[in-house]
Amino acid sequence: MERTVIQKVQGMPAIDGAGVHLVRVLGRGTVKSFDPFLMLDSFDSQNPADYTAGFPMHPHRGIETISFLSQGGMTHSDSLGFEDSITSGEVQWMTAGSGILHEEKIPAAPRMLGLQMWLNMPEKDKMSKPSYKAIKKEEIKEIPIEGGTLRLLAGDYKEHKGYKGNYLPLIYYHILLNKGAELTLDVPEDYTAFVFTLLGNAEVAGNKVNEKTAALTSQGDTLTIKAPESDIQIMFAASKKLNESVAWGGPIVMNTEDELRQAFAELRDGTFLDN
Repeated sequence: MERTVIQKVQGMPAIDGAGVHLVRVLGRGTVKSFDPFLMLDSFDSQNPADYTAGFPMHPHRGIETISFLSQGGMTHSDSLGFEDSITSGEVQWMTAGSGILHEEKIPAAPRMLGLQMWLNMPEKDKMSKPSYKAIKKEEIKEIPIEGGTLRLLAGDYKEHKGYKGNYLPLIYYHILLNKGAELTLDVPEDYTAFVFTLLGNAEVAGNKVNEKTAALTSQGDTLTIKAPESDIQIMFAASKKLNESVAWGGPIVMNTEDELRQAFAELRDGTFLDN
């Protein structure tokens, strides 16, 4: 059954971190409909003053943060002792689990283009051991498709295997389509799946989706995407719906308000990283 577009969310300008200008697409208002995807921030600037302030050290618990750069660079460091940089075409995958502190430094580049996605963690796994993984270019398969290229950031595409996380399954593609090209994807029927138009306007299941918009799709096992006006870059993400309660406070996402209060109490008394 062919998927259709059931919701479109246009990104809105926002400022976060130490003064990073971004476009916030998904957030608190989309938690139920986009479950298990919590947040989606898009970055697109040719002015380093918009982003070089970066994101100073801050905590997370209960989620996985997945950052992708089409252009630019980013350096991650954290309380586990990891420090690592990614550049154009690469991914940072951080599992916050029971608790982590991290910072992101963003050096000046001709263009900063990418996005960060927050993927919720199942209730049973929220207090798992934190970890960090960089998915570098040599690990990312670039698969030729008719009229473009599909870059397999995570999950599977046909017979091709990409990186797999330890908790929720995630299918994550960076797709480059030439003007006039069309691609039909096979999608697990019951997964939450959406397309984000990183550059250019797309046609998704017959619907026009403007740039910097997330298009949520219905259940089904195929999805057709076209580039009707120009060459485009689109992100495709799909994962298994959790159907669990969400208690969200800033950088912490748990299942109950009591768990949330406990996390912030631990931050105040210095025991946040002791779990």
